[in-house]
Amino acid sequence: MNRWISVLMFAWVSLVSLCGEDAYRTDANNNETLSWFQLKGNNYPPAGTSHHIAGELIKIDHTERSFVLRTDRTDNHSRSHFDLPLFATMLPYGSIYYHGAPAALEDIPHGTHLHGHFYIKDPEDKTPPAEGWHGRITPEADFNRCFRLEDDFSYYRSAGKLWKIEAVDLEEMTLTVVLVEDGKPGEDPQIFDLLSSARVWQGRSVVDLESLKKGQEILFNYTWATLYGPGRIREIWLDEESREFAAKAQKEKHLIYQKQRGLAGRVDAVDNKNRLVTIDIFGGVSPELLDDLQKDLEVGVAVARESLVTYDPVNDRKRGPIVEIKKVDPAPGSSGVQITVNPNLLLEGYRPGKIVRVYPANWPVIALPMEERYFGRY
Repeated sequence: MNRWISVLMFAWVSLVSLCGEDAYRTDANNNETLSWFQLKGNNYPPAGTSHHIAGELIKIDHTERSFVLRTDRTDNHSRSHFDLPLFATMLPYGSIYYHGAPAALEDIPHGTHLHGHFYIKDPEDKTPPAEGWHGRITPEADFNRCFRLEDDFSYYRSAGKLWKIEAVDLEEMTLTVVLVEDGKPGEDPQIFDLLSSARVWQGRSVVDLESLKKGQEILFNYTWATLYGPGRIREIWLDEESREFAAKAQKEKHLIYQKQRGLAGRVDAVDNKNRLVTIDIFGGVSPELLDDLQKDLEVGVAVARESLVTYDPVNDRKRGPIVEIKKVDPAPGSSGVQITVNPNLLLEGYRPGKIVRVYPANWPVIALPMEERYFGRY
């Protein structure tokens, strides 16, 4: 019996080695006989292994980087399981985008329709899934670890897609659009509700709804997704100048946010004898921030939790020069920048696999609000 178990185990390992990504289920292969990819610690996942789920943002805890989506209705849902909540948390290396630029959860307005890429929960997580109406649970409940979260503006812009206006009806307050991909409009028009309060951007100015014309190629964000049709449009960008302007404004907000809170990363190695800590900096940040990491530049390194919350970064960060900086092939979740720091003291939290925040010496040192520090939180 033991011999046959060994043979079967060898066959399974061989199959996994041969199949590569096909050894687990993905959105691309949708093979229901396979298991979804299971994350291991804070190791980065292979590309293309996350599961796409869209929905409306109905609750956030921005300090813990957790949120709730009311999931979109899909063919996987029975009518009794429409509009149920999905409770999820951003992975430490998970990234957030709003208006085409990196963002924090607190930047995204309540009710915004979002696209997320998720991984299935840790098998050691025995927490029962959150229940919705009459104790019902969304079919996506186990996908509670988010790798990437973005609004429709970011989702379609990064894919090079736009919406083309087919018709504008300001009496019925509707907008009929088709998705344009590779310059080719689709054949399935969608009719969205227009709100009289919708903000319409043209160039750097806000214009009225009468500026909407058939043939324009636009981006928009919306709310009330699937409740009464596709959704209600909140904000529209009519041209590339307006989209660039929105992205630039969000980017500036992000730069300030990150410089006050540090760059997040994962400890990859520790040399106790020579007091060296090697850190892989997470992606999802503007490249300009990474440019501030230079060899021989002093940085502060603060221990952080999985949520990226630090303890008391003004006082407990340890400082030292960057003795080596390397560019590596970025895995999904990584920036591709790896630094080795010689801090003046090794902290308990500087262990392989743990999370830290890095502060270049030319960044401001400020005390964060109490709710953003683990010490002193209420």
